[in-house]
Amino acid sequence: MAKPHPVDVYVGSRVRLRRTLKGMSQQRLAEAIGLTFQQIQKYERGVNRIGSSRLFELSEVLDVPPSFFFDGAAGEFGDKETSPGMGETQPVPYEAQQFARREILELVRAYDRITDREIRKRVFDMVKAVAAFTEPR
Repeated sequence: MAKPHPVDVYVGSRVRLRRTLKGMSQQRLAEAIGLTFQQIQKYERGVNRIGSSRLFELSEVLDVPPSFFFDGAAGEFGDKETSPGMGETQPVPYEAQQFARREILELVRAYDRITDREIRKRVFDMVKAVAAFTEPR
């Protein structure tokens, strides 16, 4: 059995990231695009490639542009990424693998549910303060 191509694995991880951020199960996503949850599992692991029309369907259901699935990919497979429309290169802003950790996804989802702007700002400031306090000195 051939090893999955790294780009297929990366795109699949972005599908999983967005699905998880939306609080959507594999079953629910599969039903929304007329597949089985096993097929979604294969997509997310990069075992099966996602065709362009299917990627477009996924982007609609997951409420992101199709380019979302490739954001940061240049940084994964090289040192730089191209800024959209600018033709310039910049360092990749984050490690994509870090966002795959469940507690980070849950934190982002919970934060996103806070509708009051003032409370959101206070929570944000608090998290930044705690992070600064816990950094090694």
